[in-house]
Amino acid sequence: MAGSKLRVAFLFASSATNDEEIFTIHIKNNMLYTNKISHAIKFAIKTHEIYQKQKRKGKDIPYITHPLTVGIILSHIGASEDTIIAGILHDTIEDSVSKKKATKEMIAKRFGEEVAKLVMSVTETNKELPWEERKREALKHIHSFSHDSLLVKSADILSNTTELIDDHKKNGDKVFERFGAPKEKVLENQLRLITAILNEWPENPLSEDLRYVAGQLEMIGALIFMMREPGKIVLEWGDYNENIPLECPVCGWKGTPKSSEYIEYHDVLLDVSCPNCDKMLLIANYPLVKLGRDE
Repeated sequence: MAGSKLRVAFLFASSATNDEEIFTIHIKNNMLYTNKISHAIKFAIKTHEIYQKQKRKGKDIPYITHPLTVGIILSHIGASEDTIIAGILHDTIEDSVSKKKATKEMIAKRFGEEVAKLVMSVTETNKELPWEERKREALKHIHSFSHDSLLVKSADILSNTTELIDDHKKNGDKVFERFGAPKEKVLENQLRLITAILNEWPENPLSEDLRYVAGQLEMIGALIFMMREPGKIVLEWGDYNENIPLECPVCGWKGTPKSSEYIEYHDVLLDVSCPNCDKMLLIANYPLVKLGRDE
């Protein structure tokens, strides 16, 4: 289909009237796989594969699979061309080798200022910092993101976390040996990033995907999180109300039982969980008669 559009455009290009020129431009603007996207893919392949044979952490899988996955996720939700391109290029500045260094200026010249700005927004600029400090800085920056930057970061997180979840199913906790931090820190960082994104833009088209992977990540770390931060127990029913302030110690969500809406009723108690990562936050004992459940 794209080939036929190109041929029609070419036929009109040689001797076109004004109407024909307008028609040609219209055909080109309807292309989905544009030259700009094609060039971005080639640029990313050179940066990650040709110049350094970069691999995914701890695996013999080409790194280029990750930015291409990010681009596919963004295209699937109907993101703009510049946002898709930024997704494909999002690690080029951060991960390029010194002899073939990709820069903001280079990306701006080839793909435009908007793409360069989006790529820079999700780039860790100082890889020499300790892991925890780098991740803390990245988390702070979420609050200044535009919606397009949040989309790129959301797709990046989805690509990374779904791969981590799948690898954990196959290899267990051994997968965390790839990272420069212990298991609980890696999981907590991803969960706090997800919460920050959801707080900044609740209507994010990838919000349900993010909540799903957050729940999966919390399950992987459930034992650690449960031992470290058990749910708060309210012994008397009178101490409980739906507006009690809550904060998830794992992902950082803040709200109330009412805003959580993740309330489960059992025979002698109820529990409230985090709506983002499903961590149990509160357990309340109650007399059955209070809820009309007296038998």
